[in-house]
Amino acid sequence: MPETGHARDIDALLAKYGESHLNHTNELIHIVCVPVIVFSLLGILWAIHPLVALAVSVASLWYYFKLSRPFAVGMLVMTALILGLLRALPPATVLPLSIAIFVLAWVGQFIGHKIEGKKPSFLEDLRFLLIGPLFVLSFLYRRLHVAY
Repeated sequence: MPETGHARDIDALLAKYGESHLNHTNELIHIVCVPVIVFSLLGILWAIHPLVALAVSVASLWYYFKLSRPFAVGMLVMTALILGLLRALPPATVLPLSIAIFVLAWVGQFIGHKIEGKKPSFLEDLRFLLIGPLFVLSFLYRRLHVAY
């Protein structure tokens, strides 16, 4: 059952984000590139210091929790998996790998938007940088019939 108040916020944000992600190819590119960007961004922060990555993760999860508890749980699982993988990687590889992945994934994103014919949502509202992962997670939730 949707949460009152916040559910409307998340529904409105997802709908607005979805307006520039209607092309199936662009959606597929985002399904691949958005989680990879999250990994690479956390990797860059991890290379600065693991506590920096953890602090940004906690702040993001707090925002997600305010929007939707089910999405916050999904992002918590994704974040824990990413931080666990970063912890397991040889420290010297984290920064170069993260930078390379970050650049390639953003190239993919912009190719997707070129195909779509619409500019990325975050150019109008920076909150959409945090909504992108929820947009991708919403595909999984709909497939698994998980309410958000």
